[in-house]
Amino acid sequence: MSDPLKSRVVRHSPSTGTGSPDVWGIYEPDTGSIQYICADPVTKKAALIDVAWNFDHRNYRFSTESMDQVLDLVRENGLEVEWVLDTHPHADHVMASAHLKERTGAPNAIGALVPEIAKIWADLYNLPEAFDPERDFDRLFEEGETFRIGELDVKIMLSPGHTLGSITYLCGDAAFVHDTLMQPDVGTSRSDFPGGKTSELWDSIQDILALPGNTRLFVGHDYGGPDRDEPMWEATVDEHKAHNKHVKDGTDRDDYIKRRQERDATLPLPDRILAALQVNLRGGRLPPAEDDGNHYLKLPVNRFD
Repeated sequence: MSDPLKSRVVRHSPSTGTGSPDVWGIYEPDTGSIQYICADPVTKKAALIDVAWNFDHRNYRFSTESMDQVLDLVRENGLEVEWVLDTHPHADHVMASAHLKERTGAPNAIGALVPEIAKIWADLYNLPEAFDPERDFDRLFEEGETFRIGELDVKIMLSPGHTLGSITYLCGDAAFVHDTLMQPDVGTSRSDFPGGKTSELWDSIQDILALPGNTRLFVGHDYGGPDRDEPMWEATVDEHKAHNKHVKDGTDRDDYIKRRQERDATLPLPDRILAALQVNLRGGRLPPAEDDGNHYLKLPVNRFD
């Protein structure tokens, strides 16, 4: 029997009524990432959220299986891509944003504070002119800004902590909360990357948990849980408030910050981070080819504990 955590799993979370989107979650097993299609059931217009460009970090080769699978689902369900969205510059997978923009013709977008993240990493890589999010994304969404997927309204929530510029997309009763929360049996995400801050992560999570109790929260990653060996990525606000092992009702803020920081201190860098961020801070583009026609990435040495 195949291991679900090593398989490409797809699940549909249907619209619950007027103003509510259809959501497809597509599990990417190499990184435990969840990619999403958020669609208006009336107009069939859709947004693609946090789709991965597959990266083999052992052989430094890229491939398109994940974005191909997502676009196949789009076609199978008669959808039209209206937006290509990312919640933040990912540390553990390479974003497919630029490729999807080219393949669909849809604009790509991310949060308005990503230029601040780019400044941090331009210094860490010693690449002062390398990153220009205003060039590489069509929209940089501000806190509270709104846009539409078909006839559905989408609101931007600034959700810093995991990164300083992470955003949540709130569409009806669906919130795409990226690397803030994990599933309730796992807890929350790390906050120790440059620009991250545990106290801000706590505050962002409290804002998310203040949404209506039936809001479907779609997380960015899953690696299984203590009592399950299959990926999961959807739970309601009420389910998190009742059962999330890190932030359920009654959790003390200072206790959470202490436990989160102690846990983060034991975690190594993700194995793709130093490659992924050089691409993601270019909107999913490789650095320009050099005079031999090939692309090269730069790796900082002794910059991280």
